[in-house]
Amino acid sequence: MSDMKAIYLLVPLAPLAGAILAGLFGKQIGRAGAHVVTILGVAIAFVASLFIYQDVAAGNTFNGTVYTWMQAGGIDFEVGFLIDSLTVMMMLVVTFVSLMVHIYTIGYMSEDPGYQRFFSYISLFTFSMLMLVMSNNFLQLFFGWEAVGLVSYLLIGFWYKRPTAIFANLKAFLVNRVGDFGFILGIGLIAAYAGSLNYAEVFGKAGQLAGLGFPGTDWLLVTVICICLFIGAMGKSAQFPLHVWLPDSMEGPTPISALIHAATMVTAGIFMVARMSPLFELSDAALNFVLVIGAITALFMGFLGIIQNDIKRVVAYSTLSQLGYMTVALGASAYSVAVFHLMTHAFFKAL
Repeated sequence: MSDMKAIYLLVPLAPLAGAILAGLFGKQIGRAGAHVVTILGVAIAFVASLFIYQDVAAGNTFNGTVYTWMQAGGIDFEVGFLIDSLTVMMMLVVTFVSLMVHIYTIGYMSEDPGYQRFFSYISLFTFSMLMLVMSNNFLQLFFGWEAVGLVSYLLIGFWYKRPTAIFANLKAFLVNRVGDFGFILGIGLIAAYAGSLNYAEVFGKAGQLAGLGFPGTDWLLVTVICICLFIGAMGKSAQFPLHVWLPDSMEGPTPISALIHAATMVTAGIFMVARMSPLFELSDAALNFVLVIGAITALFMGFLGIIQNDIKRVVAYSTLSQLGYMTVALGASAYSVAVFHLMTHAFFKAL
């Protein structure tokens, strides 16, 4: 298994290495150097993901710690990977779409003075997203969650001389902060009541959590946890009423619209709910909440898309509507359907 662990590590670290080289040494390596190192990094990640996919298809899954950062109050803070069929599907989507976006960017940004910076950002984004989907614990999930938020802020405001871009990236950042506040409350409740941040341990204690009430109310604890987690997904996956940032975020360069708003970042919330399905299944109230929010989003964003004039905004509202469909599927406990639509949508919308 140790040889596979090296391949697992290669997947997020190759894009990170490309991002560091292009970002810190962009002037020395020049434009060609910047796109060569970043594309190479993402291509290595994609090929490694294919290997891992074949390994998982043969029935090998992995759930283990790679690095323990610290232990405090009986809770381990660690970097670990959980490799199963859901993870490899996301890894293939993220690395492949990112690779295509990197290649497309060579032509699209050829005249832009911020060429190396742009390549550094999109590689860093790929690293963040891979850390998010490969994590086996809530700490690393939250790290990836915040990192994609930060990099999307940098990318949406990439042309920082345009006032519209500055407003758009600030709006995206602030709306995501609202969602992330709910997300971290949910993680905090899990840490407090389950006494662990590891997915497997938390899901193992799900039966005990299901019997607890939330102190001071007649709600179930698991309902409160799931709704808090889903508020995080509402920010990231742009569900009503936290959807307002996504149409404005089209201010960034077009490759970003493909990467963030089609394939990878906006599906983080959908992925997270699918990953947390053992908890969501314990609470009908939380699933109903997910279903209603998704239905509102799917319907009204479709209406709003019809009346837009700007083609990039039409695409943004189309994405919102599709994300609403995925959320409805999650609320109806049809996780495989949601993830299937996530994959198909990633490819056709990026295209």
